[in-house]
Amino acid sequence: MLGGGEVIGELQTSWDKLLDHGDEPFQLSFPPVRGVHPFLTLKAVVVHFCDNQDGALFDSLVDCEIAREADAGHAQFAEYVTNKTVSHLNAAVEHFQLVLDQCPVSHPDRAAALTNLAWARLKGCIRNDLQDIDATTFLFREALALRLQHHPDYCLSLYNLTEALTWRRNKRSTAADIRESAKLYHELLPLYPKGTFLRSIAAGAHGVDYVIDGCNDLPIDASDEGVHLRRVVLELCPLGHQHRLRALDRLAQAVEARFDQHGSIDDLDTSIRLGRDLVSLCPEGHADCASYLNNLAFSLVSRFNHQGKPNDLDEAIPLYEEALRLRPVGYESRDSSLDNLGGALATRFNKHGVIDDITQAISLYREALTLRPPGHPRYDTTLNNLALALKTRYGKLHVSEDLNEAIDRYRESLRVIRLDDPERHVNLFNLSSALCSRFTHSQKNEDVEEAITLCQESLAALPSLHPDRYFSYGWLQQAYMSRYLMQHDPADLSLAVENFRLASGHPTQGFPDRVEIALRWVDEAESYQHDSALEAYQTCFELFDSHVMTRSSIISRREAATAFRGTQSLPGDAALCAICRDNLRQAVQLLEQGRGQQWSLASRLRTPLEDLESTCAELAHKFSRLSKQLSDVQGSTASTDRAAADRAATEYRGLTRQWEVAVAEIRDLQGFSRFLLPPSYEDLQAAARHGPIIIFIASQYSCSATIVPTSGEPHHIPLPSVALTDLNNLKDRFARAIRHASLMGPKEPRNDLMVLLRSVWDEIMLPIVNVLQQDLKLKFRRIWLCPTAAFTSIPLHAAHPFRTNADGSKEPCLEDLYICSYTPTLSALVRSRQTMKKRVTPSFVTIGQGQPGTGKGKALLAVDSELELVHKLVPAMANCTTISRDAATRAGALQALQQNTWVHLACHGKQDPTQPYNSHFVMRDEPLTLLDIMERDIPHAEFAFLSACHTAVGDEKTPDEVIHLAAGLQFSGFKSVVGTLWEVDDAVAKHVVKVFYENMFMDLKDGGDMDCTKAAWALNRATHAVKTEVPLEQRMVFIHIGV
Repeated sequence: MLGGGEVIGELQTSWDKLLDHGDEPFQLSFPPVRGVHPFLTLKAVVVHFCDNQDGALFDSLVDCEIAREADAGHAQFAEYVTNKTVSHLNAAVEHFQLVLDQCPVSHPDRAAALTNLAWARLKGCIRNDLQDIDATTFLFREALALRLQHHPDYCLSLYNLTEALTWRRNKRSTAADIRESAKLYHELLPLYPKGTFLRSIAAGAHGVDYVIDGCNDLPIDASDEGVHLRRVVLELCPLGHQHRLRALDRLAQAVEARFDQHGSIDDLDTSIRLGRDLVSLCPEGHADCASYLNNLAFSLVSRFNHQGKPNDLDEAIPLYEEALRLRPVGYESRDSSLDNLGGALATRFNKHGVIDDITQAISLYREALTLRPPGHPRYDTTLNNLALALKTRYGKLHVSEDLNEAIDRYRESLRVIRLDDPERHVNLFNLSSALCSRFTHSQKNEDVEEAITLCQESLAALPSLHPDRYFSYGWLQQAYMSRYLMQHDPADLSLAVENFRLASGHPTQGFPDRVEIALRWVDEAESYQHDSALEAYQTCFELFDSHVMTRSSIISRREAATAFRGTQSLPGDAALCAICRDNLRQAVQLLEQGRGQQWSLASRLRTPLEDLESTCAELAHKFSRLSKQLSDVQGSTASTDRAAADRAATEYRGLTRQWEVAVAEIRDLQGFSRFLLPPSYEDLQAAARHGPIIIFIASQYSCSATIVPTSGEPHHIPLPSVALTDLNNLKDRFARAIRHASLMGPKEPRNDLMVLLRSVWDEIMLPIVNVLQQDLKLKFRRIWLCPTAAFTSIPLHAAHPFRTNADGSKEPCLEDLYICSYTPTLSALVRSRQTMKKRVTPSFVTIGQGQPGTGKGKALLAVDSELELVHKLVPAMANCTTISRDAATRAGALQALQQNTWVHLACHGKQDPTQPYNSHFVMRDEPLTLLDIMERDIPHAEFAFLSACHTAVGDEKTPDEVIHLAAGLQFSGFKSVVGTLWEVDDAVAKHVVKVFYENMFMDLKDGGDMDCTKAAWALNRATHAVKTEVPLEQRMVFIHIGV
C-alpha cells in the first residue's frame, strides 16, 4: 500500500530469493501511480538465537507478533479501501490498536503504530463509518511529536496531521484547525520538491489549496498571530498561484487593521506596499479589481491622515475615482466607492479649502445613502459621513441648515448603530462636535452638556492606546472651551487645557494631528493668559521635532515644517511668553529649540564624539556607524518612484529606531544624560565665550532683543517702537533702496539707504549698544548678531546714525564700535568652536565661474582677475590652487570643497525663495546646490569667502529658519564664512576682497598660522578701507558668519 491506503501491487517471492541478496539492501519497483513510480527498499537478515538468550528471543517474538498484527491490519485496511466494507475497517482498527498496545512510548515503532491506527480511523471518519475525529487527530499529533524534524517520516506525519485538521474543519468549521493546517503546510512544502508523490497530493485542490481558500475566508484578525497567519498563507501562494491576489489582499487588510488598533506606521507602509503589488498583478477586467484599488486608496488616505504627506492623498483620489468607474450604477458595491471617494475629497477640502471638494463629497454621500436605506448594515456609517461633510461645509460657509441637518443625521446614525459596534465612539464624538458648534451660536446650555457627555461616553468605550482617543480628547476640549467662553468658569478652562494635554500627548495618533492641536493649545493659552502657555509651546516644539524627524530626506523635512500655518513666528512668541514670565533663560532655550530645526536635526548625525570615544569607544563607534547609515539613506528617499520612496522610508525608520536605542544607551552613561537633548542655557552660553550674542526676537505680540553675555544672566531689551509689521515694511523698503542704488553712479549719495540705516540704529541698535556699554561694560570688541524671523532680512550690522556731534566729529556707527559677526543659531556657533579642536595643514582653493553659459546669468568679467588677485595674496604655505572656466563644474567644485580647508568662490549665486535647498552656485555644467553642500561632511574645513550674490539670504516659509548657502557651508564644516545679502558687483567686489586678504594674512610674512577667526576683523577693516572706492550698498553687502 502507498500513502492513503491505495493498493499498488502484490509481492510474491520465496525466502530463498530474498536471501540470495545477502546482507545488501535491494529495491522492488511497482507500476506508476499518479505519475510516480513507487518502490520498496528491502534487506533480509538471518538471526540465530542461543539457548541462553531468552530475553532476546522474547523480544524477537514480540516483534514478530507486532509485525503479524500490523500486516493483518494492512490487509484488512486494503480490503476496506477496495470494497468499502465496514467490518474490514473495524478489523483493521482492532489489529492496529493491538500493535499500538505492544509499542510503549520508548518503542522505535510507536510512531508507525500511531500513524497506522490514526490513518485507518481517519478514513473511517471521512466515510462516516467511524466518529471521534478528535481522538484520531490526537494520534497524529503524538506520532509527529515522536518524529523529529530530520526523521525520514517527519514530512509524512506533517501531512497526515493536516489531513485530519482540514477534515475536522470541514465538518465543524473550526477556524483554529484551518490556521494550524496552513502553518503545517508552510513547513511541509519546502521539504518536498516538485515531482515527489507527497508533494503531488499535498499541493492539490484537496490539500494546500483547500487550506488557502479556507484561510482567505476567515475574518480579518488584527492580532500579531492573525497577521503572521496571513503571511504564512501568502508564502503558500507563489507568483502565478490562483489564490495569490486574494492572499495579498487579506494580508494587506490584516496589517491595516493592526495599524487601526495600535497606530504603528510600519503596518500602514506594509499595507500600502502589498496593495501596490496587488494592483500591479491584477489583470484588466478582474472581478475584484475595484476592491483592490479601493483598499490601496484607503491605506494611502490613512497614511496621509497619520503623516500628512500630500503625495499620498494625490495618489489615493484617482484610485478611488477609478474604482468608482469600475462600479457603475447598479453595481453591487457602488455604495462603498461613493462613500470612500467622498471621504477623500472631504480630506482634501480640509487641506486646501476648495469648496467644490466638500460639495462633491456631500453629493457622493447622498447618492451612497440612497443605496444604503434603513436596515442596510452600513446605513449608520454613511449617515455619519454625510453629517461630518455637512458640518465641515458649515465651518466654511456658516449656513445653519447644514449644521442642523448634520446634527439630525448624527442622531439617526446613533439611533441605528448597535451599542457594541466597535465604531460607535466615532458617532459619539462627531455628534458632540456638531452640538458644540451649535452651542457657540444658540448658547443653549443643553447642547454643550450633551456634547460633554457624548465625549466622555466615547472615551469610556476605547482602550487606553486606541488612536481615536485623540479625537475624543480634542472634541471634549472644544466642548469645555465652548462652555468657558459662555459661562467664564475657570474650571472649564482648566479642563480644556487638560484635554489639550492628553490629545497632544496621545502616543498612537499621528504627529500632524498632535502638532495641530498643540498649536491650538498655544493660541487658547495665550488668548486667555493661562499658565500652561509655556508648556504648550514646549509641546509644540517637541512634537514638531519628532514629526520632522520622521521624514527621511532633507527636502521632505522642510515640506513637513512648512505644512502648518502660522508657525513662522512661533519661536519668537514662545520666547516672549517666557520673557513675560521673567524667565529669560527659558526664553533663550525655547528660541533655540524652535529655530534652526532643519540644521539641528541634520547635525545630530554629525555630533563630535571625542568625549564619548574616551568613555565608551564601542558605543561611540556604533553611534557613528548608524549616523552615517542614516545620513546616507537620506538621499535615496527622494525618489520619484513612490514604491521605492516608501521602501527607503521604511529602511530609514528602521535605522532611526536603532539610532534612538544607541542614543538611549549613551544617555545612560555617566556625564552623558543630556546627549543630543535640546541644549540648556549653560550649553548655549558657551557660544558667547569670545563675545556677547544679541538675539533679535520678532513676535506677533512685540519685538525685543536678548543679550547672552559671556557669563551670568541674559539681559532683555524691549524695542517698543518696533512692531512685526514695521520690520516687514522695513525689509521691503531696504529691497527697493538696494535696487535703486544699483542704478546710481558710484559717487551719488545713497540717501534712501542712509535714512533706513539711521532708523535701524535709532530704533533697534542704539538701545542695545547702551546696554552693552553702560550695563555690561563690554570689554570685548566682538559681538555676534542672531536675528530671527523678520529681523533676518534687515542689515543690522550696517546700522549707522549718519550724524555729527557738537564738536564736529562723526557719531560712531555699529561697526566703528564693534566687530560684528552673525550666527544662524547659538548651537551652530558652539558646533563650529567644538570642531576647531582638530587643525590640519591648510590648503587653499579659488573657484570661479565667470562664463556660466546661456540662460544662467550674465558674464562676470572680473572673476578671473579676482581669482588671480586672491592667488597672489594667499601665503605659500597654503598651496593655493585654482579651478575656473571649463574646470569649474559641479563635480569639480564639490571635490575642491572636500579637499581644501580654505575656499574662495566667485560666481553667480542664486537664492530659491520657494525651495531654499535648491539655492545654488552657478557652475559651468550643473548648479552646485545647497543640498549638494549639506550632504557633504567636511570636518576639517575652516574658511570660505563667497564672492557671489544672495549667499546669506534666508527662507521665508520655514518657521524662523536661516536656510541659505553660507549657513549650509557652515553646517558642512566651515567654521568661518563671508557671505552676501544681495547682488554683488564683481567689478567693485575685488576692492573689498583685496583689502580683506591683505589684512587676513598680514602677520604671516614672518611665519605663523592661518587663522580663520580673524575673518570678521579683516572684513571690518576692509569695508572701512574702501569707503571712497566702493559705494555703500556694496560695502554692507558682505557679512561674516561663524567664529
